[in-house]
Amino acid sequence: MNMTHDRLQSIRAQFSEWDVDAILVTSDTNRLWLSGFTGSAGRLLITDQQAILAADSRYWEQAEAETEGIEIFQDGRQHEDTISLVESINVERIGFEANHVSVADATKLESIKSVAWIPLDSPIEPLRQVKTASEIEAIRAAAAITDQAMALVPQLVYPGISERELAWELEKSMREHGADAMAFPIIAAFGPNSARPHHHPSDRTLQAEEIILVDMGAAKQGYKSDLTRTFWFGTENDEQFLTIYNLVQAALRNALENIQPELNSKEAHHLALDVISEGGYGDYFGHGLGHGIGLDIHERPFLSAIRPEEDLCAGMAITIEPGIYMPGWGGIRIEDLVTLTETGVETISQCLKTHFIHI
Repeated sequence: MNMTHDRLQSIRAQFSEWDVDAILVTSDTNRLWLSGFTGSAGRLLITDQQAILAADSRYWEQAEAETEGIEIFQDGRQHEDTISLVESINVERIGFEANHVSVADATKLESIKSVAWIPLDSPIEPLRQVKTASEIEAIRAAAAITDQAMALVPQLVYPGISERELAWELEKSMREHGADAMAFPIIAAFGPNSARPHHHPSDRTLQAEEIILVDMGAAKQGYKSDLTRTFWFGTENDEQFLTIYNLVQAALRNALENIQPELNSKEAHHLALDVISEGGYGDYFGHGLGHGIGLDIHERPFLSAIRPEEDLCAGMAITIEPGIYMPGWGGIRIEDLVTLTETGVETISQCLKTHFIHI
């Protein structure tokens, strides 16, 4: 209850800046973070004095069990129910999460003329960036499951196994070792497919003398992990693979050793990009260095050259994942999950960076 109370208070403290009397939370993740309710549908209405969770009959019992200090509004999922909910709190200005509401739903809200509806751009996400000790522990638990599964890759692969089969074996391992769910669909990519950063596993089978790239994460208590390792599968190491792998690893190392809370997100990205560019492969590193992680697999801050600049601070959980992708040949990405401290980073990922699997 104390955590829920503190989080609700952090929202109420923003009302003056947002120029609202209340806020309607419709994002599943933000609703979970604020209330503890894990259901897949519902709306949370927060005023100075009240927190009301509107849920339909599928969730009334669950909502009562999972929340404390929050009123449950029995929602019939009709527009009239929304009107009743809004009129029950007697306020003039209600903010809503503009990036989580469709145009159709915004139109329905604005048809309720008894209040003014104020669109807010990502009002809650910034408050979730710094993690509590309990949130970090949940992320660590998810990461430990992922580390354990990734360590099995050298034992699981053989000539002829398909990407789809490898992904399934890794999912089974994470489920068997306590994962509540996958953090995201597992990426298992062989050979040239590894040049696609978000490749979907296919029936392509593993051949000798080619790349294996695996990117996966577990979910535990709602919190996510994220880990990537890249391997060479063959009779001996490949010279081009080693050259690019060592460059990516150097970029990762430079970022891990030099990220500080005083840096901003763009400066952090350049810790890796500059190393890769100096190595001659800057044009082949096409995504950001990393991202925040928590209840969502991708959260703020985004360590990127093209995203809005954000300050880093202690307590953030982020990924560090430089990569080089050569169309027609393959890609190499190495990713660790870390938490920012007052002086640098503490690495959460513990899986070894073994990169050669001998046939």
